[in-house]
Amino acid sequence: MLEPHHHVVPRLLGDLDASGTGGVLMVDADLREMVRVEQIKQTLSELHAVTEKLFVVQQHLHHMVAQAFALGATSIVRSTHEIGPKLAQIEAIARAAGSEPDAVASQTIDCAKAFASMFSAIKHGKGINVSEAEGITSHIINSIARNGLSAWLDDVRRYHQGTFQHCLLVTGVAVGFALEAGFVDIDVKRLGIAATLHDIGKARIPLSILDKPDRLDPDEDEIMKCHPAIGYELLKDIPGINPEILDGVRHHHEYLDGSGYPDRLPAGQISDLVRLLTISDIFAALIESRPYRQPMSRQDAYKILCDMDGKLELPLVKAFRKVALAA
Repeated sequence: MLEPHHHVVPRLLGDLDASGTGGVLMVDADLREMVRVEQIKQTLSELHAVTEKLFVVQQHLHHMVAQAFALGATSIVRSTHEIGPKLAQIEAIARAAGSEPDAVASQTIDCAKAFASMFSAIKHGKGINVSEAEGITSHIINSIARNGLSAWLDDVRRYHQGTFQHCLLVTGVAVGFALEAGFVDIDVKRLGIAATLHDIGKARIPLSILDKPDRLDPDEDEIMKCHPAIGYELLKDIPGINPEILDGVRHHHEYLDGSGYPDRLPAGQISDLVRLLTISDIFAALIESRPYRQPMSRQDAYKILCDMDGKLELPLVKAFRKVALAA
């Protein structure tokens, strides 16, 4: 399928020649089998010079996506038919930026791996390491401060999909918002960590719902709406967790008119951090790739925010304009 446009060198896991270090490494294996995972780890340890690692994850199963990123995937496709277009995209990036991934791309890869680690820990009944969330947030703050929000958004959408893409986008948008508003460092970090952890409850949502390639039906949507409360429960007993972080995790889907969830808070009970986080969350959701729709332009996404007067705080939406539309 790939030839003659690409030079393909097929190998079986466990029988790989590590001498070839150029190009893109493609991995098509069942990541649910630990013997395959161990073979992949061994192979990657011998291929230090390969920077692009493209994993085929059948049907985009969430736990396999997490495993792929944990192993070092830089890109993921859902079927073999998506490989050709993805390779063409990778080649275009390489021509534009050289053979090594740029700093922003490396940051998104590292952050996606950290998200994969957090989600995997929760799936296996382990506790959340808040220092991982702090590390992710610091990476994103530093990247956006150096390279700008647009570069971050472009690379997140280029390299990552699904829940990880959304979390990376929300954190980037929230951090960009805070930096543009001139927040002091501690407040930038507080909002950033709340954004990093805001969807942690999705780690307990059934995979059949989380991985569904189509829109959710009403019953599935009700289950999905449990994720803020689940996230709050996962975090609330962690020693030293900031109450404002917990507030952001539980209430990022609350609206000023009381129509949000899970607590239907009135405007007077919705904190400033939550108001900022909600705007960032909605904007990121609109501009991200979904299996059932193309990403919306930043201009169109911002217009939708402006049309949500009564649900969102309009002065904050107006302050968000420069962040939303900056080149």
